[in-house]
Amino acid sequence: MSYLTLDNLSKRFGSHAAVDGVSLGVERGEILALLGPSGSGKTTTLRLLAGFETPDAGRVLVEGEDVTPLPPERRRFGMVFQHYALFPHLNVGENVAFGLALKGAERERRIRDALQMVDLAGFERRAVTALSGGQQQRVALARSLAPEPRVLLLDEPLSNLDPSLRERTRRELRDAIKRVGITTVFVTHEQEEAFDLGDRVAVMSAGKLEQVGTPDELYDRPRTAFVARFVGRVNVIPGKDEVLLVRPEALTFGPGPISGTVTHRRFAGGFAYFTVKTVDQAIEVFAPHDRVRVGDSVTVGIERVLLRERA
Repeated sequence: MSYLTLDNLSKRFGSHAAVDGVSLGVERGEILALLGPSGSGKTTTLRLLAGFETPDAGRVLVEGEDVTPLPPERRRFGMVFQHYALFPHLNVGENVAFGLALKGAERERRIRDALQMVDLAGFERRAVTALSGGQQQRVALARSLAPEPRVLLLDEPLSNLDPSLRERTRRELRDAIKRVGITTVFVTHEQEEAFDLGDRVAVMSAGKLEQVGTPDELYDRPRTAFVARFVGRVNVIPGKDEVLLVRPEALTFGPGPISGTVTHRRFAGGFAYFTVKTVDQAIEVFAPHDRVRVGDSVTVGIERVLLRERA
């Protein structure tokens, strides 16, 4: 059995099935991303894990222990909220200690250890208002780690940051979690964030679990049309009896069944995304940036079909 198990979890709000029979396992020390569009059920799943919502059916187990009946404070799960909820009138150490039912030397040890885990050793007396957005995010993480939880839950952990800070902070956050070695589940709607942070990614849609796998597996071997369309970029090419889903890099300029005109070029270093307008649609080809020019008449071949759907 996995360290953390979601066993057939379901939750309805009136007639709406927010989470519909979700089952998956998370191994000890693994980082799992819950990825999906708005309304997919990922946040409700996280709230069911945390104990903020009660499932209509199913269980949550940690090391075989059924924690479903337990309130949030007895599950020993750490939680980092989307907006951090730091207290501006408290310094870093006081924010980390908030909620700790400890005093004296043990309390100070927990603060020091938690800040060291997130690479903020020596920041105890700093004002949180003087910290960068990335540092504030790590203070929130330290506060969730101070009680020494069994599982860490994060709700859109980087959505507060400017785009320029997110990539660096993603690396810092992953490094901190891996140093601690804590089993982690986080929610995001950003594919790049899920792929960069998660060891595996669980893709959700309309309350159901579509597929769980590594980023490579989801991109190269999607099991459903939803995953193929949602993860990465894909062309939808109609045929007589079926629809072909094809990645831009699996299309090539040269002999092939598709004819059209290059209408747009988006530079991407040594390669570019070329938009080719056919009689009835536009497709995207990823090729060397100087392979063709806007205005060229071209033919396009298909090297590999990602998935086939009935027309």
